Amino acid sequence: MLTSHLAALGVWLTYPSCLCLCLAVLLRAAPSLRATDQRGLWLAVTTAGGAMVLDLPAVTGFASELAGTSHVVDLVKNLTGVVSAGAVLFFVSTPMGSRRLQVGLCGAIGTTLLVLTVLDLTAPAHASHSAIAAGGPSPSFAYWVMLASTHLVADCVCVVVCCWFGLRTDVRPLAAALWLFASGTACAALFWLGRLLGPMLDVSWAAPYFPLLMNLHALLRATAILVPAAVALAAGLADARTAWRLWPLWHELVGAVPHVVLTRRRTRLLELLWPPMPRRLLAYRKLIEIRDAMLELDHYVPPGLAPLARDHVEPLGLAPVQAEAAVLACVMKEARRAKLSGHPRCELPAESFGREESPQLLPHQEQATTLTAEKTHLIELARAYASPAARSFVPPVRTRTPQHWNG
Repeated sequence: MLTSHLAALGVWLTYPSCLCLCLAVLLRAAPSLRATDQRGLWLAVTTAGGAMVLDLPAVTGFASELAGTSHVVDLVKNLTGVVSAGAVLFFVSTPMGSRRLQVGLCGAIGTTLLVLTVLDLTAPAHASHSAIAAGGPSPSFAYWVMLASTHLVADCVCVVVCCWFGLRTDVRPLAAALWLFASGTACAALFWLGRLLGPMLDVSWAAPYFPLLMNLHALLRATAILVPAAVALAAGLADARTAWRLWPLWHELVGAVPHVVLTRRRTRLLELLWPPMPRRLLAYRKLIEIRDAMLELDHYVPPGLAPLARDHVEPLGLAPVQAEAAVLACVMKEARRAKLSGHPRCELPAESFGREESPQLLPHQEQATTLTAEKTHLIELARAYASPAARSFVPPVRTRTPQHWNG
């Protein structure tokens, strides 16, 4: 029962797996061709996809009608598969950096292609290629041994190299791609092991699994080459989410300090759908402009405002990080109000306020930070800026009047 279900699944996956592989190849074509270290991998998957397309029943039937015989189509399909095996070997040999090894691989694959072509053309008349034909392997036993051995060697080497580097890299996306590619190649190796043993042993019990192995190989390899695209998509979505969450705070601050904005301001939704800059820079630019606006508004914070904000926030019982963000939000709202009201700048150096009463909106220079920490800090600040704690903060009039400022 399980065998029949697996066999049915393998047959059902024939077209979907091939489609997924072709789509992955098209999506990764431009980035892979631009990156020297990815061309070999892309070529390996592309040629494997070409061989699988030619192996589709509909494509094989149509091509056989055009060529007038199916054995020419089978020969082209198998030769394309050998090129794919060569590309796999070329890809895994790249880290070794040996020019002589790569030239030797090209020569070996070229020789294999020539020998297979000669074996096919010199064999007795045959309609199609089959390792388990009733009268023996077609076109010949030597043809199938050489074809299957070439694939098996290339696949085994690829699995070993991918697993070796997958265990030693600290880059998680690279490790995932290597393990996925190794898993797909292992499926292909099992397929070709069955093809190699087919003419010599009775492996008819394994035949129902062959389509499933080859189609899993296609799906896993397609997933492997799409890992960089998935990582880029995840990073893009994270940046879009960051920009969306920062937009209200950014909009409030740049309304008071418009000269910090690099481009013309747009609506919240339009900036995400049609950003005025490369999408990957949108969140980063928001961080910079918020920081620039805070740096300018820092000059509009009157002395003594920060302790008042702390006294306002302390009874709320917030967590330390949330309380600090709420204090900054309260101070920032008052600084923005002062800037829009036309109050003069406060030119006293921050040191004169005392460290515990410093109204500065920016962290002190000795506080090390990273881009991730900066995003987290400003997102928390944006949340606090719109919270009831910041909205309800109203400092005494004596603190808000210009005469208490050093303008």
